[in-house]
Amino acid sequence: MYPVLLLLSLAQAGESAPPASEAPASIPASNPAGETRNVANEAKDFLDFYNSTYLALARASQEAAWEASTDVSEAHEGRRTGASQSFAAFTGSTFVVERTKRLLEHRRELDPVAVRQLEAILRLAADSPGTIPDVVNNRLAEESRQASLLDSFVFCYTALAADGSCPEPKTANDIDEVLLVSTDLAERQRVWEASKEIGKVLKPGLARLQKLRNQVAREMGYSSFFALQVDAYGMKTEEMMGLLDGLVTETKPLYHELQVWAGRKLAAKYGKPRPGKDPLAAHWYPNRWGQEWSGLVEGADLDPYFTNRSPQWIVQQAEAFYVSMGFASLSPSFWARSDLYPVAEGDRRQKNAHASAWHIDLDQDIRSLMSVESDAQWFFTSHHELGHVYYFQAYSRPEVPPVLREGANRAFHEAVGELASLAAGQVPYLKAQGFLPKKAKLNPTQAMLVDALERTVVFLPWSAGVMSHFEYELYEKNLPPEKWQERWWEMVAEYQHIVPPSDRNDASLCDACTKTHINDDPGAYYDYALATVIKYQLHEHIAKKILKQDPRSCNYYGNKDVGAYLKKILEQGAVRDWRDILRDATGEELSTRAMMDYYKPLLKWLKQQNGSE
Repeated sequence: MYPVLLLLSLAQAGESAPPASEAPASIPASNPAGETRNVANEAKDFLDFYNSTYLALARASQEAAWEASTDVSEAHEGRRTGASQSFAAFTGSTFVVERTKRLLEHRRELDPVAVRQLEAILRLAADSPGTIPDVVNNRLAEESRQASLLDSFVFCYTALAADGSCPEPKTANDIDEVLLVSTDLAERQRVWEASKEIGKVLKPGLARLQKLRNQVAREMGYSSFFALQVDAYGMKTEEMMGLLDGLVTETKPLYHELQVWAGRKLAAKYGKPRPGKDPLAAHWYPNRWGQEWSGLVEGADLDPYFTNRSPQWIVQQAEAFYVSMGFASLSPSFWARSDLYPVAEGDRRQKNAHASAWHIDLDQDIRSLMSVESDAQWFFTSHHELGHVYYFQAYSRPEVPPVLREGANRAFHEAVGELASLAAGQVPYLKAQGFLPKKAKLNPTQAMLVDALERTVVFLPWSAGVMSHFEYELYEKNLPPEKWQERWWEMVAEYQHIVPPSDRNDASLCDACTKTHINDDPGAYYDYALATVIKYQLHEHIAKKILKQDPRSCNYYGNKDVGAYLKKILEQGAVRDWRDILRDATGEELSTRAMMDYYKPLLKWLKQQNGSE
């Protein structure tokens, strides 16, 4: 392998690193055959070296990615690509792979945390194996190009100017606003279809990435890129798909009743006849993918309570939620380095529109990328994103090795963020903090209905169904590009019971490509489905065991015992198996039981409303 200083200089310069094969002088080679050796000491030396180098290169890579996401340009794109390639040259080097495999042959002589580190290192190597450096570099370059296209795309649903430019360019937020409030179905269809135009631009790149991602995973013995991502859960692909199918099946009766109820509401909103059993067209729903159905519960629109608040206030209130439970205030560097609000009018800078949290140095440099505006959705999103931030803070400690500074599994990270959103939507919290007037009439059924429609139940057929099954077929079954559009809408019909508003069989279209995660967070959307289930297990324990309150009407704010319970989970990072952490925290395995118990009163109410009892 190339010396560490060379790798670091390449990352800082934004240049790609050459393939790596030889061990650096600073790490002793394994002892010759026949010599006595201490495997535990050898593992410690290797892990000390790996973690220190990993920290430095990860930081350079994250800094470059942050810059490219907050200020889209060719120069920043080049730096992101170069830093990613340098990071990959180290994590996938043949020296790292060979040394890790050899040490794992002696796993019984190593402590469990050392073994977990080595297993994590091997998965990282499988993401960019040094035995095929050209493929790895091509994949990274393609991913950077895809991210740049995604970040810089201009949406347009008005007639183009004579020179082909858009006279009224729109943002993703603009599109979401139209789909949320417009009652004109013709306008809704025009805007919905405009939101899918980006798919044409992204499809060729995704076709190349499908092959490149599978190549790197198969180089290390995985059946596909999807299988590589599933391996982080300690599960096989078939086991994961069976689990996801179970989630969809167990929640299907509630989803069906919600869809019947929502169909009547939407028909009334658009002045159309009450729909029958046929699926509704996608542009009827208040979301580009039908993954959440906002704005349907009368008297539950919380936006008026936030319109007079500044975006800065919204983020500060989310911070106060955590501080009240005993977490530390966010650092000055968080506020100085984050990019939290929409780009100012007149500023030509473009940035990624997807809310995210960033652990730049796997230590104290923690940031968030959002476009916070004065509405209820951003209030809940801010609570969610700071959940990631406080997770970062909790496990950034010496007891957690850098390579294990992540969630117990990827879903746990999302579950903590979603748990905060769920808690932020509880009526007692909103009223106690003055966000909602004490006389406001939002009954428990309304609150459950909002949660089910906007954040949870409606989301599962999309996340555990459409997205996960499409990416499973994309990678595991090598689904050809000419079949993407057809299979996508077959899955949407099967799991979400939604159809396109018009013929979408044009071979140039790729409606699947329009979802950012398929491009830049691939093969792992089931994280969000599992997180949805885990959050209810954690929430039920907090409400019943700690607060002694109704899970449907409780208030975390100011309770230090809740904070201590969460910290105990968060500070472990990934040093233990996620199943053990979940079992210790809730007393049960992963299960929809807590979620379905939470919604029992709502299911009964919906059946009454729908006349299906």
